[in-house]
Amino acid sequence: MPDLEGFIQTGYLVALAVAVVAAVAITAIVALVFRVVGRKEAWARTLVGLVRTPFRLTLLVGAIWTVHTLFLQTSEGIERLVDFFFRALFIAASTWLVCALLYFFEEVAAARYRIDVRDNRVARRVRTQLRMLRRIGVVVIVICAIGAVLLSIPGAATLGASLFASAGLLSVVAGLAAQSTLANVFAGIQLAFNNALRVDDVVIVETEWGKIEEITLTYVVVHIWDDRRMVLPSTYFTTNPFQNWTRHNSELLGAVEFDLDWRVDPAGMRVELDRIVAQTELWDGRVVVLQVTDAVGGFVRVRVLVSAADAPTLFDLRCLVRENLIDWLNTHNPEALPVGRMELRREPPRAEVPARAAPSAHPVTAPIGLFSGDENAKARAAEFTATIPVQEGPAEKR
Repeated sequence: MPDLEGFIQTGYLVALAVAVVAAVAITAIVALVFRVVGRKEAWARTLVGLVRTPFRLTLLVGAIWTVHTLFLQTSEGIERLVDFFFRALFIAASTWLVCALLYFFEEVAAARYRIDVRDNRVARRVRTQLRMLRRIGVVVIVICAIGAVLLSIPGAATLGASLFASAGLLSVVAGLAAQSTLANVFAGIQLAFNNALRVDDVVIVETEWGKIEEITLTYVVVHIWDDRRMVLPSTYFTTNPFQNWTRHNSELLGAVEFDLDWRVDPAGMRVELDRIVAQTELWDGRVVVLQVTDAVGGFVRVRVLVSAADAPTLFDLRCLVRENLIDWLNTHNPEALPVGRMELRREPPRAEVPARAAPSAHPVTAPIGLFSGDENAKARAAEFTATIPVQEGPAEKR
C-alpha cells in the first residue's frame, strides 16, 4: 500500500506538471497567433493586451483543478475545502476574463466611431452608451460570480432557502435604505440612453462652463475650463435645467458688446470687424454682424456677433475681436470712447415768494375730463358702466 500511495502521488505530480506545461504552451501559442494577426489588425493587438493575463490564469487554474479532481484523493473534509478553493479561484479568474472581453468588445465597437472629428455628435452618443452597457455588464457579471461562489459553500443551499423566504421584507428595507442610490443608478441609465447628455458635451452647470468627462451609474464628472472637476449626482441632470452647448452640433454664436460715445462710427467698426475675422482661422465663416442695439443713458450699445466651430474656439475669437476693436477705437475713432458728461450751471438768486392770497369763495368749476364734463365724456364712461346700476346724486334728485 505505501508503494501504491507513492505511485499515486508521483502520478499526481507528473500530471500536475504536464497540465501546467500544457496550459503555458497553449497560452503561448494563442498569444503568438494573435500577435501575428495583430501586425495587420488593430483589434488583435487590443485583444492580446486586455485578455492575455486573465486567459492564462483561467486556463492554468482550470488545468490544476482538473488534475487535482482526477488524481488526488484525500479525506472528505479536506477534499471539499480544496474543491471549494479551486472553484472560487476558477470563478474569479473566469469573471476577470469575461469582464476583459467586455472591455475588448467596447473598444472594438467604439473604434468605428471617431470623436477626433468636427461632427462627432453620433460618435459621442454611441461611446457613452457603450461605456454604460459595459459597466452594467461588469456589475451583473460580478454579482453572478459572487452568488456562484456563495452557493458553492457547503450548506449554503439550506441557508439560501431561509434567506429567500424573507427576501420580500429585506428587499423593501433595502429599497428604502438605498433609495437615493437607486435613483442615481436609474438616472445614470436614463442619461446614457435618452441622448440628453454625452461624454465630451460642453455644458453650463451651476454657472460653470465645462465638458462632460465621465458618466457613471451614480454620478457625472464635469471637467471645468480651469481644470477643476465638478462631481454631480446623476439625478442632478434629470431634475435640474442645464445648458448643453453641443446637443445637436458644436457650432456656436458669441457676442462682444461695447458701451461707446454717441460719436462712434458704426460703419467704420463694421469694416474693421470684417477685416479682423477674415484674417483669423478661428472664425468659421458663418456669422459676423455689428449692430447698434441700444442708445440710451448717455451711451451707445454696440453688439458684435461672431460664430465659431466650438465653444473653446468661440471664446478665443471673442477675445481676439474685442482686443482688435479696442485698438481700432483708440487709434482711428478716439472720440467714440465713453465720456461722462456733466453740466455746471449757476442759477441767479431766487426772488422772495409773495404770500398766497386767501382762498376765494367762488364755486369750483370742474374741467372737462376723459369720462366726465361733457356729453362725449359721459358716453365714453357709459361704455364701461352701462351694466352697472348708478345711484343718482343729491344734485340730480333735485
